[in-house]
Amino acid sequence: MAQKATVHKTDLHISDLDRNYYAEHKLTLACQPSETDERMMVRLLAFALNADPSLELARGLTEADEPDLWLRDLEGRIRLWIEVGLPDERALRKAASRSDAVLLYLYHGRQARLWWEQNRQALSSLRNLRVVEIDPASVKALAALAERTMDLQCTIQEGQAWIAGAANNVEIVATELARPVLD
Repeated sequence: MAQKATVHKTDLHISDLDRNYYAEHKLTLACQPSETDERMMVRLLAFALNADPSLELARGLTEADEPDLWLRDLEGRIRLWIEVGLPDERALRKAASRSDAVLLYLYHGRQARLWWEQNRQALSSLRNLRVVEIDPASVKALAALAERTMDLQCTIQEGQAWIAGAANNVEIVATELARPVLD
């Protein structure tokens, strides 16, 4: 019998001073058996950093044609496609052709750097791709906040982000590796 996903309920309070976005999101995260707490919490971080009333958690791990998160307009057009981890380069190309913008969050430390070095040249032609690497220490601290029920506060100011839970406050250290080319 196949293992079922572990459900995590999250109250995420976001204060994004850079975008003047202040909201509370009640999220249900399904952590698949093959997914680590690190990956799940980076998905949650990606939601917080790109929060919008229309941003949705998608079925990226269980559905090959969907990202981890996406922002679609009322007509169904994909405005933002968000991936977490080390996706196949062909999948990113497909995502770039289907959406206005693609955002990739790398979080595997040395493995992520190697992946980026191997794929940077091939991905350089994607004019709508942004790649951000999350520092492994930040990811580890985020994973320590993972619980079945979470009440988290995320503050974003001047490009810096902090996530606070009941027991800890995590500063997110992120490095932008690739930026979309503006026409």
